[in-house]
Amino acid sequence: MKTISFQNDILPLKDMLFRLALRITMSHEDAEDVVQETLIKCWNKRDSWQDIDSIPAFATTICRNLALDCTKKAGRNNRSLDTLPSASPLGFTATVPEASASVISTEDPHRKAVNSDRMAQLESIISTLPENQKLCLQLRDFEEKNYKEIAELLQMTEQQVKTNIFRARQTIKNRFID
Repeated sequence: MKTISFQNDILPLKDMLFRLALRITMSHEDAEDVVQETLIKCWNKRDSWQDIDSIPAFATTICRNLALDCTKKAGRNNRSLDTLPSASPLGFTATVPEASASVISTEDPHRKAVNSDRMAQLESIISTLPENQKLCLQLRDFEEKNYKEIAELLQMTEQQVKTNIFRARQTIKNRFID
């Protein structure tokens, strides 16, 4: 039986948990609070760590639930990603065709404005996706998890994960073109 330690097995998850919480809460401060509360809850369950099949799935579930609770309490269910202070804190730049290189380069102001508008549109579309689709898309495209890992983390079947990702991408594609 594997011995689970907080320092070696749970604490290294904090960056991934922060990114998850940030994408849900859309606030650095709230995301930090969610991660801290997640780590505290994990620590408080230390007596039952040996009974948990997957510590990352356990921590991710706690983090997701706390982040969702946080957004409900704050009344930010429909807050847009473009209200965040920095231009692209969530790493969505890589998902926009032609935008990733051109956003960084020095180009004419018109092209920068077009790319900025594309980013705002894409971030707005992603923020309106259903929670499961948003989480599956985040874990697959931003965290680079495979379908099996996502299914384990979100406690769903691999087919459900694939369906959620497909639907999220279709929605983005259809709304982004319009």
